[in-house]
Amino acid sequence: MGGVVIAIVGPTASGKSDLAVKIARASGGEVISADSRQVYTGLDIGSGKIMQREMRGVPHHMLNIASPAHTYTVAQYQKRARRVLERLLREGKTAVICGGTGQYVDAILRDISFPEVKPDRELRAGLEKVSTPKLFSRLKKLDPARARTIDRHNRRRLVRALEIALHIGASPKQGGKKYMYPTFFIGINPPQKILHKKIYDRLLKRIRGGMLAEVHRLHEQGLSWRRLEQLGLEYRYAARHLQGKLSKQGMIDQLYSEIKKYAKRQMTWFKRNEDIHWVFEQG
Repeated sequence: MGGVVIAIVGPTASGKSDLAVKIARASGGEVISADSRQVYTGLDIGSGKIMQREMRGVPHHMLNIASPAHTYTVAQYQKRARRVLERLLREGKTAVICGGTGQYVDAILRDISFPEVKPDRELRAGLEKVSTPKLFSRLKKLDPARARTIDRHNRRRLVRALEIALHIGASPKQGGKKYMYPTFFIGINPPQKILHKKIYDRLLKRIRGGMLAEVHRLHEQGLSWRRLEQLGLEYRYAARHLQGKLSKQGMIDQLYSEIKKYAKRQMTWFKRNEDIHWVFEQG
């Protein structure tokens, strides 16, 4: 394999996509998205999916590959993304992995296997009635190793981890520090004040750009309010607003607060990786 792997990581709204396109254009490479919501068709504005004109002719992979009506697992993502990555390397191209979902970045690059447990609708329906702290507490008892690495605030991942633990006992031990492919990591980490302004400005831009209409359209096309809430952040709070549970300003305020928390969790994940070369963008 003669290609090169570069991974662009960092918190939401930090400018990863722009940098990935610049590097890919300069090197004749292609971009592999590592975002857990951008795999879904129709989740465009709310997920911040890169637009065609923003790609500037650079091929992008792992976007719009699954229906939002069904959960696309990290195991499915890993299998497909690695096929793309290995093809690019065989062709001698630069593969630019870009995304803020740390688990997806690790799924492509590290020696990790994911159990292919099929979704259990009946079990999930029961777990949806349990509070997030109780889900995490239950996971700690069933699978302490997974509980140490999971985002304890992410209900979707907690439910999935419990689903796996209840079916096979516990997640298999991973050789997670070993890289499958030599990778150069670049992390973008703007100063907090600048990042928070970017998050707020981007949120308002998405709302002006039709985010609420997008969520309404997804619901009209058959996605339940519950499923939209499961898709997290923008989709969760837009769905609550459209159901009359939140005012528009209440939606904005809660989203801004939750996205800042999410950015902090992303940095906690990425800072475990000592191989990342951090750059501090000033805006």
